[in-house]
Amino acid sequence: MFYSRRSFLHRLTSGLLVSALGLLQPLAAAAAKWNRAAFEAGKVEAAIAAVGASDASPSDNIVIKAPEIAENGAQVPIEITSNIPGTEAILIFSDKNVQPYVGTFEFKNGAEPFIATRIKMGDTSNLRAYVRANGKYYVKVREVKVTIGGCGA
Repeated sequence: MFYSRRSFLHRLTSGLLVSALGLLQPLAAAAAKWNRAAFEAGKVEAAIAAVGASDASPSDNIVIKAPEIAENGAQVPIEITSNIPGTEAILIFSDKNVQPYVGTFEFKNGAEPFIATRIKMGDTSNLRAYVRANGKYYVKVREVKVTIGGCGA
């Protein structure tokens, strides 16, 4: 069957649109899990309460690798490892950020509880790593000194 160029382009763009809509469905599922109250909290205590981790126990089984002095707060490299059995998630908070809740990383099916990422830090502050394991929260805190602010500073 012969298609005109216009007909061919119409069919192609329609197919791409349908494909794109199919790809957006996982994003909608992720948006449903989004903790709006935690992300919009202006104080670290409120963000921690919004995720339900206010009763966390301190733990030396959480390892935070971050620079003692970050030259640029716009991209502070961090690594967090949990040696707590049954780790389900790692949550990151930066005390003095305008929005202190950085995010949550979930681990399924026995995945190694390790993350390496870069975060923004507006000022020298505590970096908090919370670990959810077997329905309970654990926390480790480390101070990072920032020489040039990254969150609007």
